[in-house]
Amino acid sequence: MGTTKSAIFTEEQNELAALIKALAHPARIAIVQHLLQLNACVCGDLVGELKLAQSTVSQHLKELKKVGLIKGTIEGTSVCYCIDSEKWMEAKEKLDELFGSKISQQSCC
Repeated sequence: MGTTKSAIFTEEQNELAALIKALAHPARIAIVQHLLQLNACVCGDLVGELKLAQSTVSQHLKELKKVGLIKGTIEGTSVCYCIDSEKWMEAKEKLDELFGSKISQQSCC
């Protein structure tokens, strides 16, 4: 979405859209699930886990990091990733608010 179009929406709407966009790929879901399952920093084994090229995994990690869901630290020659717990809870609250909204039980179509 271009800058001119995103400017007509609230900051919260733009942030939620960026979050959902970052999660809108099965490889990124797999990365998040793997990090959540291990509940620790992961260095290097994501490529083997996902069976994707290193450059592809790096691109997916970059997208998740850009919205703050994960964070990375440099340890020697490798980068270790883990879930950013504070941002994760913020994202959960935003999604809970969206999906917790009441909808009419009447059929509209």
